Amino acid sequence: MPRLPAMPALSALSALVLMFLLALPVAAQQVTLTTVASGFELPLQVTHAEDDSGRIFVTERAGRVRIVLAGQVLAEPFLDIAGRVSTGGERGLLSVAFPLGYAALGHFYAYYADLDGNIVISRFAVSTDPDRADPASEEILLTIPHPDFDNHYGGQLAFGPDGYLYAGTGDGGGAGDPNGNAQNQDSLLGKLLRLDVESGPDPATGQAYRIPPDNPFAGGESPRPEIWAMGLRNPWRFSFARATGDLWIADVGQNSFEEIDMQPAGAAGGRNYGWNILEGGACFGADECTPPDRYAPPVAVYGRDLGQSVTGGYMHRGMYVFADFVAGRIFALRNQTGEWNLTVLVETDLNISALGEDQAGRLYLCDYAGGTLQRLRFPAAPTAAFSLLVLPD
Repeated sequence: MPRLPAMPALSALSALVLMFLLALPVAAQQVTLTTVASGFELPLQVTHAEDDSGRIFVTERAGRVRIVLAGQVLAEPFLDIAGRVSTGGERGLLSVAFPLGYAALGHFYAYYADLDGNIVISRFAVSTDPDRADPASEEILLTIPHPDFDNHYGGQLAFGPDGYLYAGTGDGGGAGDPNGNAQNQDSLLGKLLRLDVESGPDPATGQAYRIPPDNPFAGGESPRPEIWAMGLRNPWRFSFARATGDLWIADVGQNSFEEIDMQPAGAAGGRNYGWNILEGGACFGADECTPPDRYAPPVAVYGRDLGQSVTGGYMHRGMYVFADFVAGRIFALRNQTGEWNLTVLVETDLNISALGEDQAGRLYLCDYAGGTLQRLRFPAAPTAAFSLLVLPD
């Protein structure tokens, strides 16, 4: 999970932004939580395979994926690669992703930190038992060196509406991105990657994946052609809106802000979200700064009075529902008359490490410390709202 820095004194600009984020009201009696299953060991992700099986998959940090079916956790894990996974710092088995047509294809993808601390993206095949994957089937598609620090791994895998696999990587760790990875176009750290993993190996390079032709740096080796977006610190969770295909990214902040970024469906790649020049739309480590080329400001930020480690969520009933790992708050972000408004849906004492959907679009969360899977229920739309600082796109 994201390791949290101490909060230093805020710059004048940071303090100005925080003025917009105080005294957030709570939307009472809007969301209830129901425990669906328990007994998980440090759960980090909840997802589904879109295979009409009714199964929910819960990823555990130590290297296992569990199946929940009709409220019961199956005795044997779907996947167990604990012997290949490093769990120090913020390492672990961080996510899995199922391609469209998984039921026929019979394979899926995993993102984890190996025993050397490097990021690995692999493909695994399901066995003859649909509830058991074959660990021996692993095909490593991409290894990203992560040599210096044990934090900021990112970790989300997700298939976009375009059928490509997206992967969010952290900046490689260390306070302030000391190696400058997030702004380095020859590094795959601090990026959102976009890969074609379903068309077979690239005949030109021999890589196990291909580069989508509309990636911003396709056709060359430098900048890295896998890059879709850059300037990210630790994009712990991102998702695509079911109705629109918009891409929502929650990027964990350093000293002052947690930020929410959004790329509209159909927009070109190559956006730069600013880190480590900016944090949450404010200059980082300087009173003045020049935003990078292709800079895309966040749609919303919140300060340390509201939380310290954003957990990305999903568009649900017209609002972006997300949480904070440290504060235990569940938020909703809505665009009303051109202005983004933030609501606290519910206060909890949970360490919310992930939100996720089942195939029907019902929303769940993982409680990291408590080891539970819980469902969020929305009996009515929230009514209380608070105007966030609006950062123009």
